[in-house]
Amino acid sequence: METSDTVDVVTTVDAKGQSCPMPILMAAKAAKELQPGQVMLIEATDNGSRSDVPAWVAQTGNELVDSREDGAVLRFWVRKN
Repeated sequence: METSDTVDVVTTVDAKGQSCPMPILMAAKAAKELQPGQVMLIEATDNGSRSDVPAWVAQTGNELVDSREDGAVLRFWVRKN
């Protein structure tokens, strides 16, 4: 199984300090630039991102490779399908 330690991140979305819906809007914009199979890292501090990011990933048909909490920062590794 892949983890965040074994994937190559192509781009990082820095949504720290942004309130809903900005982390999702920023991630959606960044995802448009990715090729299928590429991974982006989303970093957010909005508590809503805990549920919003996985829901957005499922809705768009992408893959949530891993997620972690590092203090106040939520990190999500998303592979574009």
